Amino acid sequence: MARHHLDKLAAAGHLVVDIQRESKAGRPSKRYRSAKSDITFEFPARHDDLMGTLLGRALALLPPEEADRLAEEVGHEYGLHLAAEMAPGDAHRSLHSAVATVAETLTSHGFAAHSEGTEGQLRIVSEHCPFGQAAIDHPVLCAIDRGLVRGMLAGLYGETAPELTGSFATGQSACTTLV
Repeated sequence: MARHHLDKLAAAGHLVVDIQRESKAGRPSKRYRSAKSDITFEFPARHDDLMGTLLGRALALLPPEEADRLAEEVGHEYGLHLAAEMAPGDAHRSLHSAVATVAETLTSHGFAAHSEGTEGQLRIVSEHCPFGQAAIDHPVLCAIDRGLVRGMLAGLYGETAPELTGSFATGQSACTTLV
């Protein structure tokens, strides 16, 4: 089974095959090694910063309270959607496991998040913000993050009131959400 796949890779030029005959009986021995090649990968340019900037500028046209409410609501709806997309077996009964799942999901969306629990307090710490400079220029974008967390927790555990206590937009080295 593996030989078939290795032979396909060799035919495509990704592997070099050395054939060695050790005896007159049976198949010759094949040894595979990586072909030296100048394979390069090109990925399309990402424009997340542009989208974040445009969203931040659009929200800036609204009164601040309305912009914050709208941004959090959009995040909440998407968080509920993400929680609903998870297999039914992924639904959690404990807040601790739900917070851990939310952190993992945020990481898969570019937040580099992890959960922490100290002194009876659970928190999600995001060490990267996919909104980048746009969140610093338009801190209202942080309400989307808060809404995402609230929505996912609502779908996985039940209603909570997460509170963003630190963010890149306020000069912190990470975004911290208390649950």
